[in-house]
This record gives sequence, structure tokens and C-alpha cells, in this order.
Amino acid sequence: MSHLEKEKDSLPPSESAHSVVESVPTDLTVPEGGLQAWITVAGAWFVLFATFGYLYSFGVYENFYVLEYLANHTPSSIAWIGSFQLMMPFCLGVVSGKLFDEGYFHSVQIVGGVIFTVSLFMLSLAKPFQYYQIFLSQGLGMGIGLGLTFVPTMSITVHYFNKRRGLASGIALSGSAVGATVFPIMLNHSIPKIGFGPAVRQTGYVVIGLIILGNLMMRTRLPPRSKRPGATKPDIKSFLKDSAYLWATFGLLISSVGFYFPVIYIQLFAVQHSVGSDLAFYSIAILNISSAFGRVSGNYLSDIYGPFNVLLPYTMFTGATIWAMLGIHNSATLVLLSVLYGYFSGAWLALAFACMSSLARSPDEVGARTGLALALSSIGSLVSAPIQGALLTDEFRWVQPVGFSGCIMFAGAGAFLVTRTLQAKNKSSNKV
Repeated sequence: MSHLEKEKDSLPPSESAHSVVESVPTDLTVPEGGLQAWITVAGAWFVLFATFGYLYSFGVYENFYVLEYLANHTPSSIAWIGSFQLMMPFCLGVVSGKLFDEGYFHSVQIVGGVIFTVSLFMLSLAKPFQYYQIFLSQGLGMGIGLGLTFVPTMSITVHYFNKRRGLASGIALSGSAVGATVFPIMLNHSIPKIGFGPAVRQTGYVVIGLIILGNLMMRTRLPPRSKRPGATKPDIKSFLKDSAYLWATFGLLISSVGFYFPVIYIQLFAVQHSVGSDLAFYSIAILNISSAFGRVSGNYLSDIYGPFNVLLPYTMFTGATIWAMLGIHNSATLVLLSVLYGYFSGAWLALAFACMSSLARSPDEVGARTGLALALSSIGSLVSAPIQGALLTDEFRWVQPVGFSGCIMFAGAGAFLVTRTLQAKNKSSNKV
């Protein structure tokens, strides 16, 4: 009798055969590290640095567009560019996640990388006051490119890690934080000196190199789901009957409406409040480098205490730091707020993926569950910046969008609390 058969026979009658697939093969087949595993994580780090890190630099563009390049448009209409770009990685997650599960990892990475870089160079050719040119290249084109690469890049750790998956994912995602630190500094220094187009192309060359390097380093290990012995096709209908999953998805949706406010608006806020222009230009970089520590430490804690147990307080802290933006009045408070929001929001973003992965009942569901949840929650990312821009108005009434964004994060924490309660009951464990 095989080890698997003995394990199955030892289970109580209440356990299903599906539980065996979840508890045994996962631990037996996942190496939990090794040279190729960490090379793959490093490759994912470079890809996320170049793509998701660039997306998180939009606050620089928002400030530049509002004050100069698209001064003929309102902050709300300009924010649609950033919010559409933020939506696409999550909206297309259901497609790219399915392709990842079916074994098309490298094909999706190549297509997405090409679309992203071509669109970035097209952005450099956009003319002043031509809204549609910037929206098509930066919002639509770069958004689609990132949408194809993001979920597969985050999911590749499933091939090498189980017990330390949270830590590995957090390390990979920290690449986006470092990228979002480097690119704002490059853009803020280069645009005034060499102009918009050359500055964007300058960053484009960095993006091309890192995407190629990352793709050369990443390797898949497991065969496609269709060729995997014992692998099952995810039952999407069963996801919609899973109360914990639905509440977690709802929490992601409403949190996404408020979560990105400082990322997009903090530099503009600092400029509007005359908090040293030079330091204001570094606010996004400070915010993003701080988030790198949050993404690693938050996921490390999730492996120890459970992802939802860690996500709950970090969601509350993120909402509190958004409210604290109203207290920025000098350089010290700007730096402090940027560091705190960067740390807590970085951890929140990384923990969101760890939480959705933890709700999968087998490795075969990770891509589908994560992709579907991100696709549904992308609605929040789409409407967030335009709602906040409308609340801000042309008169820059900051208390309205700040209060809205902070409170809606607290509402998201309430939804995660429900998920945590349901999961603790389902697993008969408080480590969820």
C-alpha cells in the first residue's frame, strides 16, 4: 500500500478524497526552496520592478498632468488614466490566471511584456493636451500588458513553495516597491531637464532590460494542470458558494476604492500645501521604498499567524494613515506619513494575495480563485481615483476624498473580519 493510500485510509469518514489532494501531494511535491526556486523569485522581482513598480509611479504623472501637460482637464478626468491602469492587472487576472494554470506562463509573459513596453514608448510620443493619446498608451496599453503578466508572476511561487509561500510572494512583490521608488525619482529629475518624451523613453530602456532579465530567470516546475496526475479543473460555481471567499472578495472590492488615494495624490497634496517642492517630489519614492519592508514582513508574519489574522490590523492601520494625510503641514509630517502609509499599504497589498491563495482548496485553484477575486475587485480600482478626484474638485477640498478613502478602508476591514470568522470555523483553527 502506497503512502498516499495509507494517508487516505487514516482519515476519518468526514474527510473527502479532495482533502487528501489538498493535504498530502502539496507537501510531498513542493520543494520549499532550492536554487532554481530563488532564481525564479528573483526573476519575478525584476518583472514586478519594471511593470507594477512603474504603475505605482503614476502619482508623478498625475501631478505633472494636472499642473502642466493636461492642464486643460480636471483632476478627476486625469485620474481615470491612473485608475484604468490600476484596474487592468486585476480585471485581466481571471484570464491570465487561467492561462497560468493551463501551462502558458512564458507565452503570457512575453506577450504582456511586449505590449507593456511598446505602450510605454508610445506614451513618450504623446503630445501636450492630447488626453486620448495618453489614455490609450498609458491607461489602456500599459494596463493590458501588466494585466497579462501580473497574476502569473505572483503565482509562480506556487510551483516552489507551500509553507513559505507568503514570504516568497512578499519578496517578489517587494520588487514593485523598489521600482516604484526608482522610477518616480528618475521621472522627477529627468522631465524638467530633458522634457517629457525623452524622460519617459529613458525609463523605458530600464523596463525592457529588466523584463527580459526576469523572463530569462523564471522557470515553471509543475506540468500544466491538464497533464498533472490527479489534477482537477477548478469549479467556478463552487467559488460562488463559498461564503468566506465571497466576503474576502467583497472586502477587496470596497478596500480598493480607498486604498490607492495617497499613491495617486500625495505628491499633489504636498505641492498644494507648499511642503517643500523638492521633498514633495520624493514623497512617492519614500512611500514606495517603505512599502518594500511591509510586503516582506507582512507576508512573513502571515506564514506564522495566518494571513487574515495579519491582514485585519494592517487594513485598519492603512485606513488610519489615509486619514492622517490631513495632518501633513511640514517636511517632517510628510516624511512620517509617507513611511507609515508605505509600510502598512505595502503589507496590505501583499497580504491580499496571500489571503486569496489561502482560500484555495488545492494548488489547482490558486490561479483561478485569485484571478476571479482580483477581476471582481478591479471595479473598485477603476472608480477609485475618479471618485476621489470628483470629491477633491477644482478647488482642492482635500478633507472630502481623504475622509471617504479612510472610512471605506475601515469598511473593508469589517468584511475581512467576517471572512476570518468563517474560515476559523471551517478550519477549526484560529490560524487563518
